[in-house]
Amino acid sequence: MSEEGKSKKENRVAEFFAGIAGFFKGFGEACAGGDAAVKVSLVVAGAGYFARKQIVKGILVTLLEIAVILYQVLIGFPYIGQLGNLGEVQRAQVYNPETMKNEVNDYDNSLLILLFGVISLSLLAVAIILWMANVKNTYRIQKLAQEGKHINTFREDLSSMLNDKFHFTLLALPVLGIIIFNVMPLIVMVCIAFTNYDQNHMPPAMLFTWTGLKNFRSLFETSLTMTFGYTFRKILVWTLLWALLATATTYFGGIILALLINNKATKLKKMWRTLFVAAISVPQFVTLLLMRNFFANAGIMNTVCEKIGLTGLLQNLGWINTNYIPFLTDPTWAKITIIVINIWVGIPYLMLIATGVLMNIPEELKESARIDGANAFQIFRKITMPYMFFITGPYLVTQFTANINNFNVIYLLTQDIYTTTNQKMSASFGKEIDLLVTWLYRLTSEQYNYKMASVIGICVFIVCALFTLLAFNFLIKGDKEETFR
Repeated sequence: MSEEGKSKKENRVAEFFAGIAGFFKGFGEACAGGDAAVKVSLVVAGAGYFARKQIVKGILVTLLEIAVILYQVLIGFPYIGQLGNLGEVQRAQVYNPETMKNEVNDYDNSLLILLFGVISLSLLAVAIILWMANVKNTYRIQKLAQEGKHINTFREDLSSMLNDKFHFTLLALPVLGIIIFNVMPLIVMVCIAFTNYDQNHMPPAMLFTWTGLKNFRSLFETSLTMTFGYTFRKILVWTLLWALLATATTYFGGIILALLINNKATKLKKMWRTLFVAAISVPQFVTLLLMRNFFANAGIMNTVCEKIGLTGLLQNLGWINTNYIPFLTDPTWAKITIIVINIWVGIPYLMLIATGVLMNIPEELKESARIDGANAFQIFRKITMPYMFFITGPYLVTQFTANINNFNVIYLLTQDIYTTTNQKMSASFGKEIDLLVTWLYRLTSEQYNYKMASVIGICVFIVCALFTLLAFNFLIKGDKEETFR
């Protein structure tokens, strides 16, 4: 990264922390310098607005305060109070002498306690920030009144939210949706990693509780009874290798294919593009399930290989010891087959992207290179590929992280076909061809081991985040704009 880029980054970080410090400093100044109405707004949120005759705003803010307090008293605080142990009363059948029947007792649900506890804590934190911001705003209005300046009415504020501040209004719902449907579940998932939530502690029948870092130790340790550490190392190495090979093969393959189709000597360009686009027009799960049948031990590919003598040749070379090629049942063969099939599935996407980028490479650059005596390969190496990297760099990074989580290709090709013979991996419900994300899926959908699945989910996030940060900071430097103008 250039010195200018580093300086800008440092300035942004400094501004961020300065903004946080300024927020708390402003709150302190409001509490110290505010008049009686501002100080009363510490208890009654709308008091500062009532004093400045902003009745509608005062009523709305006060009603919001009442709603938050009622929620926390009636729902939030009871759940927050149980977060320490995630419940004590287990579900049971209790005999009721009045009805002379067995009835379910008033039991605790650990999952609901965790979910509503996290939501209530988050809501409480947001409420405190809004409360502080409200006090600051009432103090700002006080100073405007003292200086004799105009104070916006509720109608003027509403008009502002629909005009010059309309971007805040538009972003409000999407941000709220992200918090509810993305951030909250992620926080709950992270919390589950520190519990013993599994098949033996399944709500509502059973309770689960906090276990600290025990699950993380299990993921990095290997013993006679716990083999998660061994399986995690094996699957992590294959996940990274798969992501690298899957990304590189489709990326460079798509570029080469686009160059071949767009070459002046190539005839029927539209037909070739149509054929490759047709390969991706079929839904991926259909293609992969068909490929799984084609490459099965008794599938079409093995029949063809046997007819042409390839199976016998591989037997003579000692590469296989069966009367079929184990495309999807042997660890090494399965990994090679998966990568090859992914090339077929992924190259057409890159071909379309590369075609658009190649058409925008400035012809002046190529013409200047030809005048200087550069051949086709030199133009490709010095102009085409650097330009492609510059334009498609962000896509390349996101594609790598997407391949780390490429569930479809691995799962659909190997499910119900591949069976591991590695006892250590089998003990922790993993397979040699699993990615971290497919292993996580098996742990949740087949074994209900949510605690270890959450730990693996955190590890996947860390791997993707680290790579993305490193890639965007060191690979995509953003200092080549002038080169390609």
